[in-house]
Amino acid sequence: MQQYLFTLVERAVLALPNIITALAIFVLSLYFARVISNVLKRVLVKRKTVSGVTDLLSDILRWTIIIFGVITALQRFFNVTAFITGLGIIGFTVGFALQNVMQNFVSGIILLMQQPFKVGDEINVLNFDGVVLKIDLRTTEMRTLDGRIAILPNADVLSHVIINYTRSNRRRVELPLVVAYGTSPEQVRAVLQSVMKDVPGYVITPAPEINFTNFGNSSIELTASFWVNTSVIKVEFAKDAALVKVKEAFESQNIKVPLPSQMFYFKAEK
Repeated sequence: MQQYLFTLVERAVLALPNIITALAIFVLSLYFARVISNVLKRVLVKRKTVSGVTDLLSDILRWTIIIFGVITALQRFFNVTAFITGLGIIGFTVGFALQNVMQNFVSGIILLMQQPFKVGDEINVLNFDGVVLKIDLRTTEMRTLDGRIAILPNADVLSHVIINYTRSNRRRVELPLVVAYGTSPEQVRAVLQSVMKDVPGYVITPAPEINFTNFGNSSIELTASFWVNTSVIKVEFAKDAALVKVKEAFESQNIKVPLPSQMFYFKAEK
C-alpha cells in the first residue's frame, strides 16, 4: 500500500509541471476568449449589425478559442490527434446528415449580416409578395398580400432574386388602356397628363409617359405610366385611384372606351 502511494505521489510530482502548464493554457484561453469576443461584439455594434447576429458570432468565436485552448492543454498529457480524428469522422457524418439544416443556418447568418431586407419590409422572393415578419437562423417568415403565412428556408431565399419594395421610395404605375378608333391621340394625352398629376403621391420625375402600343380589333391600345412616392401611397392604391379618375375624365371628355366586338357573316341559302 505504501509503495502504491509512493508511486502515485511520485507520478503526481513528475506530472506537476504539465498540470500547471495545462491550467495556465486553459485560464489564458478563457481570458483571451472573453477579450477577443468582446472586441468583435463592439465592432459589430458599431457597424449596426443585428443584435442576434452579434451575440451569435461573438459566442462562436469565444467557444472556438476555448475549445482550442482545451485541446492544447490536453496535449500536455496525451496525443489528442487520434481523438480529434475520431471526432472529425463523427462530425463529418453528422454534418452530411444535417447539411440542409447547416446550409439554412449559414444562409440565415448571411441574411442577418448583409440585411437585404429587415422585419417590416415588403419584398418579393420565390414568387411570394408580402411583408417580412421574422428572420430566424433557419427560416424567413412573411405574410403574403393575400394573408397567407409563408415560411421560407433561408438557403432558398439567399439563392434567389430578392426584390425589396420598401427600400425603393419611388415606383412606376402602369395603366393599360384602350380608346375607340377616331379618338384624337393628342386629346387622350392631354386628359391623361392632367389625371395622373392628381393621383396622391404623384412625383414629377421621372416624367410620366403615354405610349400608343397597338391597333386592336375594335380599339387603339395604349399604356400610360407615372411614378409615385411609395411612402405616401402603395402602388396598387395609386393604380386604383388613377383608373377611377381616368374613367371620370374619359366620360366628361366624351372619349369612348369600346367593348370588344366580333362580326359574324351568315351565307343566305338560296
